[in-house]
Amino acid sequence: MPAPAPRRARATAAAMDLLRRLRDTHGPLMLHQSGGCCDGSAPMCYPAGEFIIGDRDVLLGLLDLRLRTGESANSTPGPEEVVQVWISGPQFAAWQHTQLVLDMVPGRGSGFSLESPEGFRFLSRGRVFDPAELDVLNTVAIITGADFERGERPAPSAEPQVVADAADACPIPGREMR
Repeated sequence: MPAPAPRRARATAAAMDLLRRLRDTHGPLMLHQSGGCCDGSAPMCYPAGEFIIGDRDVLLGLLDLRLRTGESANSTPGPEEVVQVWISGPQFAAWQHTQLVLDMVPGRGSGFSLESPEGFRFLSRGRVFDPAELDVLNTVAIITGADFERGERPAPSAEPQVVADAADACPIPGREMR
């Protein structure tokens, strides 16, 4: 039996808590990994559907707001419980070997992202997939904006979606893991 595919997008518990608060205020949400301009390469959070997804944008994953650290879903979430995580096609070509870990840090972003007035900003952290993970990911279809529009969705992953903090997903060399 082949190894399950790792998630291309995960989030810290703090980032998930902030997404839940933003959802409670603004309704369903989406994220787009920015490729520059206002906030450099910051992940940008919008009300679902407010940012137009291009046909070549790539869906990195679906964050299930019902989940807490280490949990896996045993049912399908409703549309208000899912945050789509997107990246542009050309940027995905550069990042395809990296797992995006959505984190939250104190500070105020300068862009149009919904968390800007909250005193926090989202931050992308990354972990390079190991060769075995890349072998598995090479067998998994990439879902583009055009594919998503036709109804394609990613297969569920057994890997936990929420990590306690970024170091749990992106180990820092020389630092002891919890």
